[in-house]
Amino acid sequence: MFVIGDKVVYPMHGAGVIESIEEKEVLGETRAYYILHIPYGRMQVMVPVNGSEKAGLRAIISREEMDDVVGVLGGDSTPMDDNWNRRLRDNTEKLKTGDPRQVAEVIRNLLRSERVKKLSAGEKKLLTNARQILSSEMVLVREISEAEAQETIEQAV
Repeated sequence: MFVIGDKVVYPMHGAGVIESIEEKEVLGETRAYYILHIPYGRMQVMVPVNGSEKAGLRAIISREEMDDVVGVLGGDSTPMDDNWNRRLRDNTEKLKTGDPRQVAEVIRNLLRSERVKKLSAGEKKLLTNARQILSSEMVLVREISEAEAQETIEQAV
């Protein structure tokens, strides 16, 4: 269980800080919710406390683990399907895992593909989302600005 002030990552949304834990009535049911403030995009997200593990809510990684993730960005590309629709589905599944290494892999592969040929609109949106997810965690782990996190990602690939 997390407490107020914990830095966490919510898959598909990014990293943030638990601002409060509140009882809320939703659809006639009163439950406890983590209220997350996700600085990137100035978003606030409610995550049910009882379903948080299943939803993939996790603590941010360590600096050492983030160094490993940056290493993934600079690593060898992995093969991707030639069909953009399957590629999009596969990459979306990787983002849903919440694993920062898989998010880095998606960024690396899509950025390198983009340098060769244009990405589909869906892949562009996915790349933007993946960058946001990884850079938001990097901001909290390394205590740097969003711009510095984005620059780190670009330089690593």
